[in-house]
Amino acid sequence: MISLNTLRTKFGVILSVVIGIALLAFILSLKTEMGFTGQDPKVGEIAGEKINYSEYYNEYEQIKAQSGIQETDEQQSAMLANAVWQSLVAKHLFEPAFEKMGLQFTDAERLALLSGEQFSQTLYNAFADPATGEYNVAAVSQFLAESESNPQAAAAWQQLIEQLGLESSMQKFYGLVKGGVYVNALEVAQGQKAQNETRSGKWVVKRYNSVPDSLFEVSSSEIKAYYNANKNAYKQLPNRQLQYVVFEVTPTEEDLAALEQEVTMVGEEFAAAEDVRAFTRENRNGSIAEAYVTADQLTSDEAEALMAGKMYGPVLRNNEWSMARVLDTKMVPDSLGIRHIVLPYTEVALADSLMTALKGGADFAEAAAQHSVFAQTAQLGGEVGVMPFAAFTGEFAEVLATAKTGDIVKIASGDAIQLMQVYRADKPSKHIRVASITYPVLASSATRRTAHSTAGTFTVNAKEGFEEAASAAAITPRTATLVQGDRTIRGLEDSREVARWAYGAKVGDVSEIFSVGDDYVIATVTAIDDAEYRAVESVASQIRMELMRDKKFEYLKTQMVAPTIEEVATAVEAEVADYTDAAFGAYYLSGPGLEPALIGAIASTTEKDVVSAPVKGLNGVYVFTVNEIVDSAAQTAEAEKVRAQATAESIITQSALQAVQEMGEIKDERGLYF
Repeated sequence: MISLNTLRTKFGVILSVVIGIALLAFILSLKTEMGFTGQDPKVGEIAGEKINYSEYYNEYEQIKAQSGIQETDEQQSAMLANAVWQSLVAKHLFEPAFEKMGLQFTDAERLALLSGEQFSQTLYNAFADPATGEYNVAAVSQFLAESESNPQAAAAWQQLIEQLGLESSMQKFYGLVKGGVYVNALEVAQGQKAQNETRSGKWVVKRYNSVPDSLFEVSSSEIKAYYNANKNAYKQLPNRQLQYVVFEVTPTEEDLAALEQEVTMVGEEFAAAEDVRAFTRENRNGSIAEAYVTADQLTSDEAEALMAGKMYGPVLRNNEWSMARVLDTKMVPDSLGIRHIVLPYTEVALADSLMTALKGGADFAEAAAQHSVFAQTAQLGGEVGVMPFAAFTGEFAEVLATAKTGDIVKIASGDAIQLMQVYRADKPSKHIRVASITYPVLASSATRRTAHSTAGTFTVNAKEGFEEAASAAAITPRTATLVQGDRTIRGLEDSREVARWAYGAKVGDVSEIFSVGDDYVIATVTAIDDAEYRAVESVASQIRMELMRDKKFEYLKTQMVAPTIEEVATAVEAEVADYTDAAFGAYYLSGPGLEPALIGAIASTTEKDVVSAPVKGLNGVYVFTVNEIVDSAAQTAEAEKVRAQATAESIITQSALQAVQEMGEIKDERGLYF
């Protein structure tokens, strides 16, 4: 019977069908730490509706409870945060929009999905039988029965049905959009021709950088006119510009000497220790390897010492002092061939029954296919393959160390019981388990205090002028852009707190001292831009380049007109080169490179040995001839129709979803709080 815990485990996959998974690591502590004192601040806006802190927090609580997700690092936290936000977008934007469109999730449809009559990825992910890979209707009924007396199961079921409804509406929406896509006969014919025809010929280029910019003038009025004509190209999200300085904390010569002295002393004690395990565990930098290794898995220096029973180190390697001793030695097979049957930890009676049957001669592969819950190997008769002994740890290493070919053993580990058959055991060799102590080369507390004090002095001086303080401290400020929705500063690891501060700061504010990795960071906000479009001043240089290219094209094209391509080359002091396999669908042409306008012009040319009109490329002005057109006839009209239809449907569904989100005018202001 499927349990609530099982559904929690699978629910992370269910959520990914539409919205992904849950939220960031430290959100639980924010509600009290940030001192809202009864207020409910806005963290965003979707389709004109305010998203308050409490709604966001409650959504997090619900998704985390249903999925069982545990945040472990910043990357996963960011994924989880995005998933909760997408869940809110679905509730406030997609669901109301679907309702207005008349997209309903009927009782009949729900029953058809639950019964398996119609396929649902959401239900399949939750209730597929791991042994067979098939949708298990009985498991649905069992869980539904459990939800009648279990409030948690009932809540999980309600969430599942909501996800099912959203999935259904999404599919109907996509179906409506796809239904409006039609590839006509002309498009098919053009597409077939583009797929089948390739061209070869000659080309000449006069590059823009060969013409001095000083020959042309781009006025501010031209820049403004271009900006107004192409304004949509400069749409942006709200953003803020930052400057920050990094005070790197590196160990001094005194730190290095003190660390070496400490390591030497510990090394002497480690070498003399009679109880290696206890000494290693008592040292904060000590660790005991999980697996046994051979000499081949060690460096030559390590193998030479440890295989002879001697201590290795202390040795400074890769910015780390390390030392090691052998904790245990075993003569075990280099490799083992393994089959296994995986059972839930509650199935003790079944495990014992199977052990008796297997030792009595029952077929292991048949038993694995019938009883193992690990589908990946069950369908292979339990086959795991040949593995080095070093791959086994803990209970597995202890039990398999003495196993021989033909042995069947039972190992209980974690939440599973495994019955393992050894069908191959290679020649034994010496394996060792190692206890090691490592000391990373880090700055001392005194050095860190000195760096922090220097950073503190900078903070005081920066109040009067950030760049002046940086110049006085002989530090070069770095710049960054924080766009709405960003959780970290690009190029600065572990910078979540810096970004969070920046969202709440004003222009000219100087931050506190942040610990970022091993270093200290101080930042200031230099600009805040909440406008819908980038300011013309910020894109003026980019526009100037575009206009300069246009002027150079007009200048050069008059020089690149002649009866033959060789004469064109002579006129502009260039060389004639060959090209081959130019096709309409190509992104790159050997020689010219990435030049879509040139490729399009070549592919649309029908006459041979005719000098083309000048083509305005990305890097220069091109003239070409087509000398040969080859039609492979490989793409049929029917195949092209299928390809073009699929491509059009894919593009339109993505564009439609993006358009709906843009219409929702989503404002993501979570960065200030989270």
